[in-house]
Amino acid sequence: MYQDDDPIETSEWLDALESLIEQEGVDRAKYILERLSERASRDGTELPYSITTPFRNSIPVSREAPMPGDLFMERRIRSLIRWNAMAMVLRANQRPGELGGHISSFSSAATLYDVGFNYFFHGGDEKRESDLIYFQGHSSPGIYARSYLEGRLEENQLDKYREEVDGEGLPSYPHPWLMPDYWQFPTVSMGLGPIQAIYQAHVMKYLDSRELIEMGDRKVWCFVGDGECDEPETLGSISMAGRENLSNLIFVINCNLQRLDGPVRGNGKIIQELEGVFRGAGWNVAKVVWGRHWDPLFARDQEGFMQRVMEEACDGDLQNFKSNGPAYTRKNFFGKYPELAKMVENLSDDEIGKLNRGGHDPYKIYAAYHHAVHNNGGRPTVILAHTIKGYGFGEAGEAQNTAHSLKKLDIDQLRAFRDRFAIPLKDDELEAVPYYRPAPDSPELVYMKKRRQDLGGFYPKRRKDSQPLKIPELDIFKNLLEGTGDRKISTTMAFVRLLTALTKDKRIGKRVVPIVPDEARTFGMEGMFRQLGIYTAEGQKYVPEDRDQIMYYREDKKGQILEEGINEHGSMAAWMAAATSYSTNDFPLIPFYTFYSMFGFQRVGDLAWASGDIQARGFLVGGTSGRTTLNGEGLQHQDGHSHVLAQTIPNCIAYDPAYAYEMAVVVHEGMKRMYERNENVFYYITIMNENYEQPAMPKGIEEGIIKGMYLFESVEAKGKSKSPRVQLMGSGAILNEVRAGAQLLKDDFGVGSDIWSVTSFNELAREGQHVDRWNRFHPDDTPKKAYITQCLEKMKGPVVSSTDYIKLHSEQVRAYMPGTYVTLGTDGFGRSDTREKLRSFFEVDRYHVVVAALTALARDGEVKEDQVLEAMRKYGIDRNKSNPVLS
Repeated sequence: MYQDDDPIETSEWLDALESLIEQEGVDRAKYILERLSERASRDGTELPYSITTPFRNSIPVSREAPMPGDLFMERRIRSLIRWNAMAMVLRANQRPGELGGHISSFSSAATLYDVGFNYFFHGGDEKRESDLIYFQGHSSPGIYARSYLEGRLEENQLDKYREEVDGEGLPSYPHPWLMPDYWQFPTVSMGLGPIQAIYQAHVMKYLDSRELIEMGDRKVWCFVGDGECDEPETLGSISMAGRENLSNLIFVINCNLQRLDGPVRGNGKIIQELEGVFRGAGWNVAKVVWGRHWDPLFARDQEGFMQRVMEEACDGDLQNFKSNGPAYTRKNFFGKYPELAKMVENLSDDEIGKLNRGGHDPYKIYAAYHHAVHNNGGRPTVILAHTIKGYGFGEAGEAQNTAHSLKKLDIDQLRAFRDRFAIPLKDDELEAVPYYRPAPDSPELVYMKKRRQDLGGFYPKRRKDSQPLKIPELDIFKNLLEGTGDRKISTTMAFVRLLTALTKDKRIGKRVVPIVPDEARTFGMEGMFRQLGIYTAEGQKYVPEDRDQIMYYREDKKGQILEEGINEHGSMAAWMAAATSYSTNDFPLIPFYTFYSMFGFQRVGDLAWASGDIQARGFLVGGTSGRTTLNGEGLQHQDGHSHVLAQTIPNCIAYDPAYAYEMAVVVHEGMKRMYERNENVFYYITIMNENYEQPAMPKGIEEGIIKGMYLFESVEAKGKSKSPRVQLMGSGAILNEVRAGAQLLKDDFGVGSDIWSVTSFNELAREGQHVDRWNRFHPDDTPKKAYITQCLEKMKGPVVSSTDYIKLHSEQVRAYMPGTYVTLGTDGFGRSDTREKLRSFFEVDRYHVVVAALTALARDGEVKEDQVLEAMRKYGIDRNKSNPVLS
């Protein structure tokens, strides 16, 4: 540490700075310090660098916005909410099953929510849409308890907390699927709320810049736990928020210093760590560390001893100060320096115990929220609020490592809680842990409802539907339906044509949102750069290097394309925001998020599942799909299982079209379902980069495409009236291998075949499962048959399927096959090589289709086994080669 050799000079500099602040303000002082820093750096002076500020409140007392309401009344309401939230969880644990819940997280955050509900969370009215709030999932009991006081929920609903099967219960956490007119966003999977909130604010500003929806004063609020910040999704995109100046975004991080097992940063300071991270990312940071009862002590701390102890204490110490009581705090905090001990010698232990943390002080929280809403400097704001986990539960749970699992209280602990928060219940009532709601005309409920009326009404709330869109007829894709003749193109190129046609449509064109994670050129979408522009909040400040080219990189404040960089999670979160715009903005958007299929569901599976919960509507497009179509890229790029992952999401409708017209029919049907009929589904469509001739659409097959399969063509074996016959199924690019295999069967072995294009094994399996269920519950009715069974039962011969995905994808329909069924798939890790070699390696090429067909025919006694051996010899197939699954 530097030794001060001239304290008098030091004092003069400090006096000058103090005078400057008093006479000309902090902005002038900041400017002078910046100029001094520049001057010192010019001569190579190494300045002390810190991206954090002292461990105290960011907003000085003199600059705090005064809270206008009735503090006593609000504390009274907050106490009732605390009691009812606790009662709901404890009553759930008293019932059979011990369904439980979490109360410690909300107990630490109650004031953070209460101030927001009373003054800041706008519910929307005829002039504006509501604010969007991402509630921390574990705080849901407190939100339900507030709605109970407001009369939106009743006791019978609270008593069915976590009992949802009968349809009247409340979900454990925010789930729009289960409470579609209440919760907006699923947030309990850690990290998903923050990244969704960032991109929600991003898309809100995007719509405002494109003059589609006016943003106005709307805000996106996101409540986060400090332990949750260890999830990569929580902090992974905060630099984008700073770069794009998302002034409509406010994070509130509940820094109760604890995660599930123990301290978040026992040996450090999570508030200081997060301050540095967010300040470095360009955010406005407001720390709310200490409550107003500390203000007199700070005013007396002229020598800085108290501040020094605060800097020296780690979070593990701060947890102990609260957990072990005021006597411990007096000795180990204030007793660290004699000067500090003397400062509090006249304070009783009770008064030391009441030295509150900032997150429990409504005045300090109001000042921080007011600053975030009105004085954020055009930047996103994060509020770091210091709280106590298990606040209000005393020795039963305050600041203890086991606080997260607190689910039961004994009668003495209940009595203490009642007394602390002045709940008007008698001792003999406590054992039943009753709810308490004053009369509708009580001062508390009148005040509570008036605050919400002034802010547009009750919250949370969610719009389930919006006005349907008029979707163009299928002939908008006329060029795709007519085929390409002799010209070879990929389905990726066909998709770009489809997207271009949609963006040019006068009715819905502006609602189409193309989203890519830095892969537009890979997918051949660069032609849209100039046509539509790439959205950026600042427009294009530079002349792009390729400006003289037709397809140059054009950024625009009104750009339509969301180019989110190498960031699948961010791109997916942007898609989710656009895919729920029908609900959040009453303005349906039609988003198409195009990505490497290998990096789609596999990398963002948690967000994909949340998309089902949030009732997203839009299209996910898996580019370069299949394990063998992306030749040369290798193991981590080749997708053989995204359709299997898509099948795990109940309202995700997945298709693997082989041809452009199939894709056109699927997209058109999807738009009809989602935007005309307001169905809560979303689509996953895979596209390939392999070029081949795109045939014209045969007549009358649209229904088959949508249901999942249709008869594409039949290949007759000439000269044999009773020749063996086989049913060949294929999807995606492998359908062409199946067609080639059919010709080999005909030419080399005299076997006829019927070729089925399977656009969706997933939909075929789901429909079959629905039929199975119906039959199980209707044994007295004529059994129904699955669609795939109806297609194949009257056809001759065994069935062979071949796809570019693992066998499990096509195996899911085995139960509905009327006879012998053989599946070919690409199980195993990928390889770098040509498509031909990869398909041979994975045993899905035309030659293996022939061998599989002959094997199936031999099993059925239609051909002799030696024909199988002949085929393997003819096509050079080594039956002793290693299994690709294990290779």
